[in-house]
Amino acid sequence: MNVVEAIVVFAVTWFMVFFIVLQVRNETQGDKGEIVPGTPASAPSDFNLKRKVKITTLIALVVWAGIAWVVTSGVITIRDLDIFNRMGPPSFRTDGGTGG
Repeated sequence: MNVVEAIVVFAVTWFMVFFIVLQVRNETQGDKGEIVPGTPASAPSDFNLKRKVKITTLIALVVWAGIAWVVTSGVITIRDLDIFNRMGPPSFRTDGGTGG
């Protein structure tokens, strides 16, 4: 996994975790009974974005570290995910060539 791949995997992981964290402990104005005029009752009452970003970053770092370890260690390879055997037998060439 090179640097660009690692950044992309972290960004995707971060946003997936962020969308989950946004819904945790979300209290709406309708739940509290304090609806501000001009806003819907489903609007959050006490929205602390900075705290949610910090929580998201910590969780995403742990998840990303696990994903990065699995990818770089070779515990799971692409051939392990090939349940229909469409890739064929693995190539045992050691010279790195493509044939010829």
